[in-house]
Amino acid sequence: MSVVFNTLLSVIIVAVAAAVVLGRQAFMAVVFFIAYGLLVALAWLRLEATNVALAEAAIGAGLTGILLLMSWTRLRALQAPAPPRPTRLIRMLAGLGAVAVTLGLLAALIRLPAHPGLQNAVAERLPLTGTENPVTAVLLNFRGWDTLLETLVLLAALLGVWTVTRDEDWPGPAGRRHRVLPDGVLAQFGRVLPPVALVIGAYLIWAGGHQPGGAFQGGTVLAAAWVVAVMTGHLPAPRVDDRWMRAAVLSGPAFFLGVGVTGLSMGTFLWIPPVIATPLLMAIEITLAVAIAATLSMLVFGAPEREETP
Repeated sequence: MSVVFNTLLSVIIVAVAAAVVLGRQAFMAVVFFIAYGLLVALAWLRLEATNVALAEAAIGAGLTGILLLMSWTRLRALQAPAPPRPTRLIRMLAGLGAVAVTLGLLAALIRLPAHPGLQNAVAERLPLTGTENPVTAVLLNFRGWDTLLETLVLLAALLGVWTVTRDEDWPGPAGRRHRVLPDGVLAQFGRVLPPVALVIGAYLIWAGGHQPGGAFQGGTVLAAAWVVAVMTGHLPAPRVDDRWMRAAVLSGPAFFLGVGVTGLSMGTFLWIPPVIATPLLMAIEITLAVAIAATLSMLVFGAPEREETP
């Protein structure tokens, strides 16, 4: 039964991916992209990679899908002319490139070694990391450099969005003002989702210490709650010069960097002493989750835009 389900899931994933790439309408391509992310998250669940599945569903399908839908809305409002269709030669070269990458990945997959990689090494050192979750141990302890740089990339992306703000709009509330019918479906949705998302987000952050979850998953869910509350008019859009918002954006990278510098004073950058590893990792998770939630929300809101007066 599982073989049949896995085969059917794989076929559907390939078909949906083809619909994303070959679709002629941008809106349908975005819808299929979101469906593709959810299906891939289900595939990761089938592979028992729950952390990756949560990240794919929250970030890959959810947040990225919202950003693509907002981009489609902006482009449609601008009434931008459709780009010229690529020539047959370019399409053939792109197709050959895609086939070459696919064959390369299949060849690499076939040649993967049979041994479990670093699984035993991680399990051996897990008691010294302050967490029972090997994924959290890798992300915040063994591979802290990567996680720190990922948070800095998010921060750089937000600064990039803010740089496109017109001078006359800066500073101001982030994004455009959204209008929602008070008794409409979206307004009702905005009353129900944020409280539930807050609970789920907080649980994912806490659970990351000993089971699937963590700062990225929890922060993304918290960001979704904030975005929905603002888009449905239940909360005002945050200003880009708000001190609390900026403090939240900087809290995660600053605290993580501080841990790294403190570790450097003991001989190794990002060294986390085992005796205080558990509370320190939880503090890193919380500050990172706050920063990720604030940064992702501000990315979705976009640059400040004042309404044009007729």
